[in-house]
Amino acid sequence: MMPLVLAEPGQEQIIKKIGGSPDVKKHLEDLGFNVGGNVSVVSMLGENVIVKIKESRIAVSGELARKIMV
Repeated sequence: MMPLVLAEPGQEQIIKKIGGSPDVKKHLEDLGFNVGGNVSVVSMLGENVIVKIKESRIAVSGELARKIMV
């Protein structure tokens, strides 16, 4: 298990755990990040990570990406 920020771009990963406060977890769930769901890193721009989840591309901060374990 590793944080999403360390995942190889282009490889599909399965979300195993979402950390952080209840507010952070709720925010990530609202964006589509759910345990057991698939996610893949598209690219990294500075501290931001662009991910593909549920046929959408979303940019999340490196801080949030470190709370998503794959």
